[in-house]
Amino acid sequence: MGLGWGAALLKSLTIFPLKIVTRNWHFLSSPESDLTETMPQTSVVFSSILVPSCSGQVQPGMGERGGGAGGGSGDLIFQDGRLISGSLEALMEHLVPTVDYYPDRTYIFTFLLSSRVFMPPHDLLARVGQICVEQRQQLEAGPEKAKLKSFSAKIVQLLKEWTEAFPYDFQDEKAMAELKAITHRVTQCDEENGTVKKAIAQMTQSLLLSLAARSQLQELREKLRPSAVDKGPILKTKPPAAQKDILGVCCDPLVLAQQLTHIELDRVSSIHPEDLMQIVSHMDSLDNHRCRGDLTKTYSLEAYDNWFNCLSMLVATEVCRVVKKKHRTRMLEFFIDVARECFNIGNFNSMMAIISGMNLSPVARLKKTWSKVKTAKFDVLEHHMDPSSNFCNYRTALQGATQRSQMANSSREKIVIPVFNLFVKDIYFLHKIHTNHLPNGHINFKKFWEISRQIHEFMTWTQVECPFEKDKKIQSYLLTAPIYSEEALFIASFESEGPENHMEKDSWKTLRTTLLNRA
Repeated sequence: MGLGWGAALLKSLTIFPLKIVTRNWHFLSSPESDLTETMPQTSVVFSSILVPSCSGQVQPGMGERGGGAGGGSGDLIFQDGRLISGSLEALMEHLVPTVDYYPDRTYIFTFLLSSRVFMPPHDLLARVGQICVEQRQQLEAGPEKAKLKSFSAKIVQLLKEWTEAFPYDFQDEKAMAELKAITHRVTQCDEENGTVKKAIAQMTQSLLLSLAARSQLQELREKLRPSAVDKGPILKTKPPAAQKDILGVCCDPLVLAQQLTHIELDRVSSIHPEDLMQIVSHMDSLDNHRCRGDLTKTYSLEAYDNWFNCLSMLVATEVCRVVKKKHRTRMLEFFIDVARECFNIGNFNSMMAIISGMNLSPVARLKKTWSKVKTAKFDVLEHHMDPSSNFCNYRTALQGATQRSQMANSSREKIVIPVFNLFVKDIYFLHKIHTNHLPNGHINFKKFWEISRQIHEFMTWTQVECPFEKDKKIQSYLLTAPIYSEEALFIASFESEGPENHMEKDSWKTLRTTLLNRA
């Protein structure tokens, strides 16, 4: 993809100039001084992992971080009780529990998420292992040897939270090897009753199931990947009148908007926090002319971005391939109504894709057709997606949908699907505007609290279960209907309404010559 998927996503924001993403997030309760026989798990939904403030304040009963191996806590800077910066070493030490301390859940998530900007997960895991060894040696040599079991329980707790929040860090063989090394050392502290060993076995089993599930999902989606774009007509060949179009499958704008929402939620549920953090680490790699990261990790982002583009092109195809102006007018008005229903649902991504499709040049140039369209509704939609003042109108609508979701009495009111390209843009520019390191060399952790907060909010939206009844026939059409290439769209457009000015005439002539020579 040239500069890579990250740059392509950002570039896609300007492709269509408008009047212009299921993991169960459960964490254990705070570790007690002893492990029970069954390691009971307290279900905590994702929203409780990161409180809205992302303050990073020490929670009651969690304890304060001691000096730790190397005394790194002196390199952490707090402001009003909030951790705002620190050296990488000190931040890593702050992640590892001690006898009297266990890190705040918000800190665990935020640091595990942001650390991949500075080092791969297997290197972080190796350093965690080293810190554990150092702390164990101190306990064995001191008067608190009896607390080794409690310390081991907290280490298992940390590893369990890591494997549940970011299981795909352990697809890497190096990370899995480091995990095995740490758990092997930990089990030696509990050879009498084996509760730690049992907890580790349960953690490992859950991790392997998560990895297997993702692998199977990727294989399935590879098989279902859509075929190449339909080349469309080659000059003066109109599709037969009986050919099925979207109106022949679904003529109710609300129903189609609901099916689009099903597809959106299905696609976006495959995106995970670490995928979104790839935006940051990948762009850093481009800036530093380095090639870093496993390209397979970007598959879910690319797939979701491709869905947006396919929906835009499908809208343009459905309009341009219609022979009669009266029917084209009806098709445009239908998609305007669908976009409006998407807006009412809270499905802003599909709404933006539909508007983008109608703003593509082959559709936008059909002046005779547009003159028959009642454009008042379309003008309202374009007002919501007006790019001026950094999409201020859209952001106001998104904020309203978010507040509705938070106070929802029904599952239908919980749906919030943001414009994904704009969300990516926000994360990217948040990263670019604020430096990773402060002048004193500390990591600017205040920046990563904010990135983590935004990713947390996005992940909360992705967990909503779609409340609408699924229509396989409609979804099949949306996902498999042939779409025209850009050339084919222009051909169909010019055949419907001939070129009106010298520029269009030149373009039409060039296009005809190119296609005839190709034939």
